[in-house]
Amino acid sequence: MTQVEESIEVGVPVHTAYNQWTQFETFPEFMDGVERVEQRSDTLTHWVTDVNGVQREFDAEITEQIPDERVAWTTVSGEARQSGVVTFHRLDDEHTKVMLQMAFEPEGLAETVGDKLGFVKRQTKGDLERFKKFIEERGLETGGWRGAVV
Repeated sequence: MTQVEESIEVGVPVHTAYNQWTQFETFPEFMDGVERVEQRSDTLTHWVTDVNGVQREFDAEITEQIPDERVAWTTVSGEARQSGVVTFHRLDDEHTKVMLQMAFEPEGLAETVGDKLGFVKRQTKGDLERFKKFIEERGLETGGWRGAVV
């Protein structure tokens, strides 16, 4: 398994950053390669991705969710194997540090080579930068789910 860890500071309160992150269906607006995310239940999402011509579909289950603190997931079926956690750290009333930690299993030659060349790390960093732009330009979240999964 390959490990990726990236973080970014965003200029919104922690609840705004967290609430937006729970709106999985908006991920294609700031995550490169994510074509569609469907929220199938409080804890199950279905993903369709296309990264450099490699298409994948998979289901991910939210394994832990604590409002304003963390969202953890793992894939449960489909063409990708990954798990991760996003944590939200209040810096002050108007700033939040968003940290993403992910483990994934590259499949096939293209993904293995891309992993060795640091593609996933760069993509993750870019996704967080686009999330920052997305939420800071809006100033408000598009919605939020405040339930807990433990």
